[in-house]
Amino acid sequence: MSGYLKFLMLFALAFAVSAGANVATDNVDEVERFATLPFIRTVNVSPDGKHLAVIRSTSKNGDYVIEIYDANNLKQAPVTLGANKMLVSSVTWLNDQRIAVNFRQILEDRAHRFWVSKLAITSIDGKSDWLVPFSKNTRAGFQLLDVLADDPQHVLVYGDANDNYIPDVITLNVDTGSSAIVLRGSDKINGGFMTDHTGQVRVGQGWNLANNTIDIYVRKSASDEWLLLKEVTATSRENYSVVGFNKSNLNQLYVLMNYGEDTVGLYQYDIDKGVYSDRLYGLENVDIDAVQFNKQHELISFSYTEKQPVSYFIDKQEAALNQQLYQLFPRQYVRISSRSVNNDVLVVSVSADKNPGEYYLLNRGGQLQKIGPTRPLLTEEMLSSVKYIAYEARDGKKIRAYVTVPSTGKAPYPTVVLPHGGPWARDVVVFDEWSQLLAHHGFLVVQANFRGSTGYGLDFWKAGDKNWGLKMQDDLDDAAEFLVEKGLADRNKLAMFGWSYGGYAAFAASMRTPNIYQCTIAGAGVSDLSRINATLNDSRYLSLLQEPTIKGVSPIEQVQHVNVPIMVVHGDIDSRVPIEHSRAFVKKLKDFHKDYQYIELKDADHFSDTLFYDHKVELYNGILSWLDNKCGFKS
Repeated sequence: MSGYLKFLMLFALAFAVSAGANVATDNVDEVERFATLPFIRTVNVSPDGKHLAVIRSTSKNGDYVIEIYDANNLKQAPVTLGANKMLVSSVTWLNDQRIAVNFRQILEDRAHRFWVSKLAITSIDGKSDWLVPFSKNTRAGFQLLDVLADDPQHVLVYGDANDNYIPDVITLNVDTGSSAIVLRGSDKINGGFMTDHTGQVRVGQGWNLANNTIDIYVRKSASDEWLLLKEVTATSRENYSVVGFNKSNLNQLYVLMNYGEDTVGLYQYDIDKGVYSDRLYGLENVDIDAVQFNKQHELISFSYTEKQPVSYFIDKQEAALNQQLYQLFPRQYVRISSRSVNNDVLVVSVSADKNPGEYYLLNRGGQLQKIGPTRPLLTEEMLSSVKYIAYEARDGKKIRAYVTVPSTGKAPYPTVVLPHGGPWARDVVVFDEWSQLLAHHGFLVVQANFRGSTGYGLDFWKAGDKNWGLKMQDDLDDAAEFLVEKGLADRNKLAMFGWSYGGYAAFAASMRTPNIYQCTIAGAGVSDLSRINATLNDSRYLSLLQEPTIKGVSPIEQVQHVNVPIMVVHGDIDSRVPIEHSRAFVKKLKDFHKDYQYIELKDADHFSDTLFYDHKVELYNGILSWLDNKCGFKS
């Protein structure tokens, strides 16, 4: 690692990969710039550090290909890999010469259409055919578990190998596609598999129907019996996840859990002694989100989120390296997104509110080279600053929020409240496409982590229980009121736009009395609490964990009280929130002669990675027109 610590003196921005340095920006309107999919999606370095795999778009709609570059000569033309009928979504190095690629495509089963993912393997020279393991198994998907660094010819995957609806762990030959089951799933253990750094499956879990718990098991070796580690109950709501093994003692586990505390911290569990350590690391006000290991399987840091994700480095050399990276890119979010086995070639990702993202290569000699931007059509001048604030809700609870302030115009601004989905999630804003689009068109945007959001401890998470459309909704309204009081938001020009749970909030906001909003926009929203709870019954655990918390205002039952114009948007093959939620709500809007607009996005699922260029152009133009004209925000 010491070679990196001199790179400040050797710093050089050598070039931009491929066409990334010369993207034409003439004759592209503003909405198209935001709607165009990222030029570079990901960059990963090979285990030996000799090659880069770059997922790069070939059109404004994505149409991604994989480009394999010589890491020592990025100006050399890359090998290009791709497929005609399926969409590249991710790439993983299996060894120095072979990669695994996840492809997506839409399948039809009678009248039902849905997105599926398939795993395929090929060599980086482009000379071998694609190997599609388990190609005869069209129903089940297979996921990579461990690349087995000490056995480059094989990897571990898991999936339903014998069509019994129970996942198995399988060793797969990456050259031939031959496979063998190494751990057969059972009613007792059928998921949550984890290996130690020797490639042995040491952790697994299963649903205990008798106790209504998720039982997590551990074993000392592949030949030992499984030992019950933890019964995770739906009613306790405490977080518990095994995140790794202590390299110096493989019978010690690292566990993220509450362990009687409000926030999640890091602990160690000794399998031989059956005891937990005291809290190794933790914070008082926010949860630890994750831990990071290096390629030598050593714990090097843990991360948590304040305004942005923050890493606390346990390893001194990692701390020194990252400190220097942050000095190179002040006031930006910097992370090492990929590294070689020997940690001598690194891919560095840089982003900020006014920087959608850039990739750099840090090589053995300490030279930093620019690979390219992710969104070259979005210039810094088009983007706005984001502030992280705190305000008190009407009952005194402290709420944190992100505020994107337009770079042009004067306060008070027309304002959009943009609640996140979930609701068991939280906003983490570095660069956010939707808020930046709105701010570029003159709207102040506030994204509140309302009660019921995760990341701020158990008490804050549980405070949202049974408060759908009630106190959770108050928190969103109070964000707008706070900005009005500060002179930033125009009280007569307030709107709400949300997706998923945010779409639910926009449904609920359209019928509040008194109503502070001039209009709302509900995207992929839940309109019927009974319907969504019925779908949770498909999972016994979720029916115990989440269903009791989803109570409050059911918008479908209150459509007659809608008192502002509402736009409703939904993807027609949404697998998370079925489109019937929006169709039923729109039907009642029509029956009650309400002021509305309805947009269905063809072939769009629930998640943002199925919103393509045409979807975004239609959505963004619709939102901007609605805010300007129907909501009366146009000057």
